Amino acid sequence: MARTSNDTWSLARDAETTQPNATIPPPVAPAPTRKRSLRERLNLTRVFKRVWILIVILVAVGIAIFCVDRLHGLFGRTETTRPGSGLANDTKPFNPKTVKYEIFGSPGAVATINYLDLDAQPQEVKDVTLPWTITLTTTAPAASANIVAQGDSNDIGCRITVNGVVKDEKTNTGVNAETFCLVKSA
Repeated sequence: MARTSNDTWSLARDAETTQPNATIPPPVAPAPTRKRSLRERLNLTRVFKRVWILIVILVAVGIAIFCVDRLHGLFGRTETTRPGSGLANDTKPFNPKTVKYEIFGSPGAVATINYLDLDAQPQEVKDVTLPWTITLTTTAPAASANIVAQGDSNDIGCRITVNGVVKDEKTNTGVNAETFCLVKSA
């Protein structure tokens, strides 16, 4: 086969580049770098646009839970009702209050009596013979005791006793006498 001038020229050029004293370094291939294509970048943007509200909501809920938990220690928790705190388990007995209403007058006299029970409900007893007594018991810390009576004799009296101590006592005389006793806080 015969050589053409192009072949000779490329042989000479190849000889120049393969010489050991050549000043031109051999070309170095660039390191492979992966660039994201525009399509991949647009897909990530779409995903972020869909998810960012959810991420913000989750962060806000997390912060709210943390704050509420910290504020419960200041405002919401009562140590007296927590199991093992002592006060909720304290079942020491206490003495209930005993309130005694008494109406007295001439023996055999008849009276109409109105009083408040310990739930502050009005009660009426008609045409009872004197002396008359009723005893009520409550566990409430306070109760109001009130009694009113009118009889068919010339004298009548009332007495309110709380836990054996006379708190109020009154007597009255007159035609068809009437009386009342009041204890604001028994």
